[in-house]
Amino acid sequence: MNLFAEIKTLVLETLGAMAAEGVLPEGLDLRNVSVEPPRDPSHGDMATNAAMVLAKPAKMNPRAIADGLSARLATDGRIASVEVAGPGFLNLRLAAGQWQRVIPSVIAAGTDFGRSDMGGGEKVNIEFVSANPTGPLHVGHTRGAVFGDALASLLDFAGYDVTREYYINDGGGQVDVLARSVYLRYLEAHGQKVAFPDGTYPGDYLIAVGQALKDRVGDAYVDQPEDVWLQDVRLYSTDALLNLIKADLAALGVTMDHWFSEKSLYGTGRIEDALKALDDKGLIYQGTLEPPKGKLPEDWEAREQTLFRSTAHGDDVDRPVRKSDGAWTYFAPDIAYHYDKIERGYDQLIDVFGADHGGYVKRMKAAVSALSDGKVPLDVKLCQLVKLYKNGEPFKMSKRAGTFVLLRDVVDEVGRDVTRFMMLTRKNDAPLDFDFDKALEQSKDNPVFYVQYAYARVNSVMGKAEIATDDATLAKTDLSALTHEAELALVGKIAEWPRLLETAARTHEPHRIAFYLYDLASDFHALWNRGNDAPELRFLQDDAAATAPRLALIRACQLVIGAGLGILGVTPMNEMR
Repeated sequence: MNLFAEIKTLVLETLGAMAAEGVLPEGLDLRNVSVEPPRDPSHGDMATNAAMVLAKPAKMNPRAIADGLSARLATDGRIASVEVAGPGFLNLRLAAGQWQRVIPSVIAAGTDFGRSDMGGGEKVNIEFVSANPTGPLHVGHTRGAVFGDALASLLDFAGYDVTREYYINDGGGQVDVLARSVYLRYLEAHGQKVAFPDGTYPGDYLIAVGQALKDRVGDAYVDQPEDVWLQDVRLYSTDALLNLIKADLAALGVTMDHWFSEKSLYGTGRIEDALKALDDKGLIYQGTLEPPKGKLPEDWEAREQTLFRSTAHGDDVDRPVRKSDGAWTYFAPDIAYHYDKIERGYDQLIDVFGADHGGYVKRMKAAVSALSDGKVPLDVKLCQLVKLYKNGEPFKMSKRAGTFVLLRDVVDEVGRDVTRFMMLTRKNDAPLDFDFDKALEQSKDNPVFYVQYAYARVNSVMGKAEIATDDATLAKTDLSALTHEAELALVGKIAEWPRLLETAARTHEPHRIAFYLYDLASDFHALWNRGNDAPELRFLQDDAAATAPRLALIRACQLVIGAGLGILGVTPMNEMR
């Protein structure tokens, strides 16, 4: 049950009737009409912008539309009152008992309450993390991994067919550097003293890989030229590091559906096929780019290259796909990779990148638009940096990694659940400060604790109740006793859940779930605290008839919290210790 959607349907049907009566013009676009909670709860239960968004296309005064709509809505039994505010906003108050109808629906649906078919089974590919297979995942990857996984769960909940995908960057020179670094650790395992040149990977995480290589091939590669061992060590090292990455993701609760190798694009004709698809549309040509804006590099030279006419699809400049020496640019395999996803039949593509990929967004969107003839949208989500703090100081870098803080450092310090929730306490494109001390603090200032505590408190109350607390019984409870403003505030927040889910799914913003859960927990704890001063608000009463509706209310709250935590990949806690 989605009470907001129900009232929105009423508003849209009323507008349709007004058009049929000639009060409004026929054929108005109603897509931007919304029904949502008012910013100020004192203004009412719901608000609609209908008069404001329709005034211009209807060529009418918004107040005139609002007055006509108000008079008609007031005749519906679900509406207690309608007030026209300002230039034409409508504030609605629901009739008694309308909010309470939500509670049995929640209990009957369980943690599936709010699940929808909004997505209509559309196939969505979400590519996230996609770190080079040259080392373990670091804290920056952690944020992208949590964001991508939570977004996938959110879209699944909203009725999409979602694939979680990892793009293995194993086609470039960085994998050769990895192989050389592992070879040095291999020589070290044979007792040789080695030095790591600039540009290699000196982290301790390769010690075990070098030792394992020694166990596998013995001394076969010792003091041998690179052409003897490079390809074998490259493959071996990539597999070893991918296993390390998979273990890191598992520690964070992330499982990929598909792993795609960049290397599989080379020498197979797949890059050529993608560029031919663009060429057939007249979007590939030989040309010379203008010099870069700003300070001109000393070594810049105008050279004829193979270019993609990305400006035809919204980019700022055309992009090279093949260098003057015939080698592919980094952009070429990325085009081929996205062409592969389009060919696999996805209806939407989502890429989750680090903040340093901001300059890559327009060219990638242009490529997908061109390859799909504008039919497959690409949404690129950039995750900003994470700053770690402990004891009031920036968290020091990991010795194991050499240059960065590992994902495992964070998970080992605070646990998977805390890590995941805290990574979603800011919108993805905003910087995030992760304070280890606050993440483990048991207070209102720690959002994950505050939400988990609400869930556990309900469990505690249910355990003390002297009446039946099974869902089947609670779903049949008479809820007419829930009339206090604090109780109705909690009911109203619970009723927002289906609408919030669809909004979060539509905007690809899973952080909205974390924000909502904190607000819901706040309303729950506020009601709990009101009971300290007002005994009639306590969840457990001497009278079973007064206890039952309050248990139904908090059980519904617990189910929504459980559903939200499930989307975020966080385990609900039955008790706090």
